[in-house]
Amino acid sequence: MGGGPGGLYTAALLKRLAPAREITVYERGAPDDTFGFGVVLSDETLGGIEHADPTVYEALKAHFVRWDDIDIVHRNTRHTSGGHRFAALGRRRLLEILHDRCRDLGVDLRPRTEAPPPDRLARTHDLVVAADGVHSATREAYRDVFRPHLTPHRCRYIWLAADFAFDAFRFEIAETEHGVMQLHGYPYAPDASTVIVEMREEVWRAAGFDELDEAESTARCAKIFADALGGRPLRSNKSAWTTFRTVVNERWSHGNIVLLGDAAHTAHFSIGSGTKLAVEDALALAACLEERPTLQEALSAYEAERRPVVASTQRAAKASLEWFEDLDRYLGQPPRQFAFNLLTRSRRVTHENLRLRDAGFTDSVEREFGCPPGTPPMFTPFRLRGLTLRNRVVVSPMDMYSATDGVPGDFHLVHLGARALGGAALVMTEMVCVSAEGRITPGCAGLYTGRQGEAWRRITDFVHDSAPGTAIGVQLGHSGRKGSTKLMWEGMDEPLPEGNWPLVAPSPLPYRPGSQIPRELSRAQLADVREQFRSAAERAAHAGFDLLELHCAHGYLLSGFLSPLTNRRTDAYGGSLENRLRFPLEVFDAVREVWPAERPMTVRISATDWAEGGTSAEDAVETARAFAAHGADAIDVSTGQVVAGERPEFGRSYQTPYADRIRNEAGVPVIAVGAISSWDDVNSLVLAGRTDLCALARPHLYDPHWTLHAAAEQGYDGPGAVWPAPYRAGSRPPRTGRTDAPKPRLTLHGPRQDV
Repeated sequence: MGGGPGGLYTAALLKRLAPAREITVYERGAPDDTFGFGVVLSDETLGGIEHADPTVYEALKAHFVRWDDIDIVHRNTRHTSGGHRFAALGRRRLLEILHDRCRDLGVDLRPRTEAPPPDRLARTHDLVVAADGVHSATREAYRDVFRPHLTPHRCRYIWLAADFAFDAFRFEIAETEHGVMQLHGYPYAPDASTVIVEMREEVWRAAGFDELDEAESTARCAKIFADALGGRPLRSNKSAWTTFRTVVNERWSHGNIVLLGDAAHTAHFSIGSGTKLAVEDALALAACLEERPTLQEALSAYEAERRPVVASTQRAAKASLEWFEDLDRYLGQPPRQFAFNLLTRSRRVTHENLRLRDAGFTDSVEREFGCPPGTPPMFTPFRLRGLTLRNRVVVSPMDMYSATDGVPGDFHLVHLGARALGGAALVMTEMVCVSAEGRITPGCAGLYTGRQGEAWRRITDFVHDSAPGTAIGVQLGHSGRKGSTKLMWEGMDEPLPEGNWPLVAPSPLPYRPGSQIPRELSRAQLADVREQFRSAAERAAHAGFDLLELHCAHGYLLSGFLSPLTNRRTDAYGGSLENRLRFPLEVFDAVREVWPAERPMTVRISATDWAEGGTSAEDAVETARAFAAHGADAIDVSTGQVVAGERPEFGRSYQTPYADRIRNEAGVPVIAVGAISSWDDVNSLVLAGRTDLCALARPHLYDPHWTLHAAAEQGYDGPGAVWPAPYRAGSRPPRTGRTDAPKPRLTLHGPRQDV
């Protein structure tokens, strides 16, 4: 059902693999009806087509146009990056090739024919492939089974064409009186290019496009982007302004009905993935039907194979589309950084990947950024108040739950000391509690007694003496309603079976069912807590910490005030964001008063609660602005862990967009956290201007010397990554096997008679 590329290619593959199969393709449109003009396919997809059906591959190959460059044009400046290897052809030509192949194989093609209802087809056929597009009637007929989620986005776009070939994939930015507009253009034939014009909904309306017909819209777009088009006109093909919708289905099959292509999933055109995903679906479905003994096993295997690939693509597509939605956020960046940011927007193209494609372009971005020759971006210094960090890597706070009566011991000395020796510019303690009642677990460290302060001094002295140039920071916090629980490995967030202490919070709401109900803090108790933070900060200063971070994230006490889901107060400390900020800011001010003026302070926030009605991205920006106005030197941008019913959208560097937004909207230095796991990610994020510092947790548990090893792997040996003198002999990766074996010199093509 559906005669687009996905449906036709599925039919051709299934018929080729088993010629006795009777396969019918229903398509309600004409054979050459198509949305858009050109199709871009990756080398990976083409390789799959070549392997599965060389006939189709050779026909496609004869019509491809290929190019390597991407042009980014912004404020009358063009930057070109090469080495990207694109292949494209016209959508109509693609359909012609697939129609021809289906006819040659004996597939029954029925254009201009509405398919019978899917339940009827399911009764009369062994398999029904619903390739009926983003508006799939099949998906809607079984909505309760497939459980689709359709997410509309904030931009309007229109597919147009130009009767000439761009010499590169072109992105052009137009800053108009109505707002920012962008052009995405690429060649698909020697004499034709696809042109997509996109802009935010409010810009589209302000520019009057909502009142123009197809011809008027086409002419208006050509005028706006006259420079890119060389004054040439654009043409349309039943083109209409539309809003992209991301389609996700909880299930892809029902009985003998299976979804494929846009019916199952969509990914934004800015990463050129729709036809690619549909073709790859077809390849996987055909293979699984061949490999599995039953239909149900085949459909299960198809979904299991494709779902993670599609999910990864959709994450990249979401990052890309959101970048374009918020394009105006980056307009003030230096020109080359803007281009690099655009190219790496989906996080699939990275700093290292781009260096392999076009080292000259990447070098120019690094020079503009200020990287000394041979210095990766992650090893450039960064200054916070009176503290200069020698690189951009932070060992993120990680609770160890290994203190006794709040006193850090040998474990903390070895744990933090090892990571300080590992090359990171800043090593953070776990959340250090400001009172015994403010602990999360009995194993949490504190700074509410002199003995604890002395124990921390032992650790900071070690770091400063044995890892000179490494800074150590303390994170101060109070557990709030998440306290009095077991050690993490004994049952995370589970109440203690005995020895509980009373909890306090902004409002008397338990963290989850079965958790202790906290007492709502009175005005007098708020003053007491504020004083506890002040006293802990004084001890932290005396203990020799270089930086202090106030923990206002993850549902702990101060975070509880910030989130509308956990703060239900009706006094001056609840209600509006201004009121919810009041107590955390009071605590910040109290700490800043006693914290040495030359030493920086940061604040960790949860930029979203990952729950309906919780902290919004706009709230997070305003929260960052408020703390910065009170003297915060940077915002450590985390997310979630505020309510038990959260639904995070996990993925590689999944929290970074929140840091990016705060940095580029509020103008505040930020620390990005969350599944940043490679030095390539750190280089990419810093160079693109999405963050100033990157905090990594689990990678530093896996490898305490992660930063030094990152330097070695990049061939860097400079002031941003200094090996401790006793470790210098290990500053090069050890050999892992014999490399001096003799190399073959001759190839013998036949048997040697004299041997």
